[in-house]
Amino acid sequence: MKPLFICYAKCTTCQKARKWLDENKIDYDERPIKEQNPTADELLTWQRQSGLPLRKFFNTSGMLYRDLNLKDKLPTMTDEEMLALLATDGMLVKRPLLVTDSAALPGFKPDAWAKALGV
Repeated sequence: MKPLFICYAKCTTCQKARKWLDENKIDYDERPIKEQNPTADELLTWQRQSGLPLRKFFNTSGMLYRDLNLKDKLPTMTDEEMLALLATDGMLVKRPLLVTDSAALPGFKPDAWAKALGV
């Protein structure tokens, strides 16, 4: 399976990540996060693959995150509530998101991506 690169075209970090993938000659499938929002089931699978707490999948610098006052709400939410909320709008999800057979990496960290992709 090719790695899945989930991104938002206008995001500068996503643009840097795409350039990095291309420069490293990684063959990947791309999915626009705004138009094809991840489902709660996908997010749960990716969260388990990542080993990270679910709150790490939130785009904490986004306007929607601030508008919904999630900084104060997340600490009291259950994982089920967080998954349901993340599945409502791709702009709530941290991006870019790289998904491989064995890893899910929210955010762009070249060293971690290189390790996951064997580059």
